[in-house]
Amino acid sequence: MVRYKLTSPPMVKATIQLPASKSISNRALIINALGKGSYSPENLSDCDDTQVMIKALTENKETIDIMAAGTAMRFLTAYLSVTPGKHTITGTARMQQRPIQILVNALRELGAEIEYAGNEGFPPLHIIGTELKKNEIALKGNVSSQYISALLMIGPVLKNGLTLHLSGEIISRPYINLTLQLMNDFGAKAAWTAPNSISVAPQPYESIPFTVESDWSAASYWYQIAALSSKAEIELLGLFHHSYQGDSRGAEVFSRLGITTEFTAKGVKLKKTGNALKKLEEDLVDIPDLAQTFVVTCALLNIPFRFTGLQSLKIKETDRITALRSELKKLGYLIEEENDSVLMWNGERCTPEQTPIIQTYEDHRMAMAFAPAAILYPDLQIAEPEVVSKSYPNYWEHLKQAGFQIISEK
Repeated sequence: MVRYKLTSPPMVKATIQLPASKSISNRALIINALGKGSYSPENLSDCDDTQVMIKALTENKETIDIMAAGTAMRFLTAYLSVTPGKHTITGTARMQQRPIQILVNALRELGAEIEYAGNEGFPPLHIIGTELKKNEIALKGNVSSQYISALLMIGPVLKNGLTLHLSGEIISRPYINLTLQLMNDFGAKAAWTAPNSISVAPQPYESIPFTVESDWSAASYWYQIAALSSKAEIELLGLFHHSYQGDSRGAEVFSRLGITTEFTAKGVKLKKTGNALKKLEEDLVDIPDLAQTFVVTCALLNIPFRFTGLQSLKIKETDRITALRSELKKLGYLIEEENDSVLMWNGERCTPEQTPIIQTYEDHRMAMAFAPAAILYPDLQIAEPEVVSKSYPNYWEHLKQAGFQIISEK
């Protein structure tokens, strides 16, 4: 098993070309394919999730292996349901443990022909593409936004369009809005018609030239580095001031941890003010992918916190709530959890391990959120560092560019 040993520089100075947004790339690819686009979206992410999506859409094989790409599994399940042909979609052993029954049930309700190839409720799936004639469905609002986005994106190609009713609390609303904005960019007619209802007209997509913006989730790790460093000059390229991405709210949360954002023609410059709150309480229901970043950052800055809205963390690449508690304990922090949806810390410490090795659990965000801890924990080690390829393949190269020393050990 490969491990990286990290040593931070006395000062972090870097200009970083961030990867393109995975969320936008994957949606643009599905929408473009549904619209049988003559243009190809530009500046697509080079991460694993997007590469498997491109491969699936261009090769059109009968068996599609999306490996560990959860987004691809969900989006392609809906896409294949309305695309002529017979397909089997599968993935890694972990992917075959990730539930997909809510999406499959919804698609079946619309008329899709989907069967489980193995365990009920989980991939692999056998799918026969067919015309879906039903046009109305109800889902709980607290399900994964990717289920909702997967259904919305096929709406324009359904014979009678789609009306989606969401009951109860709607989590990850920004991701739903991102999907709607991109659908409308490509000529669809999709909008909220009530606080809990979305209507998609049976109006085909158009092919348009489209360029993907840089990824705000990836930016969060550089904000974290700026917050943990005694001195940092960091410029991040390709970020838009008026971003479609919900994770752009991370900049606002980091302002409460003493990091200000200056927008430029090229992207953003990060500045450390040092004016951090004494305690951070935040509902992260709209930005769950930044939870690991903020949990690790606050603990290392010695800022007590209470983060709510984390109910989706249990079913991500790993159980992120358990993983965060386990790995931060190695660094001497005792994090508490509540109701599988809250993480909090009141400053309670334990004896840290002398040479902590952070396990990544096949989860790219565990590796990237813990790597900046090397600023305070010299010679910190990250196990299975290659997991970053899922969303940010050049992460380690960019850290070296910023002055971090990275030694590979076995």
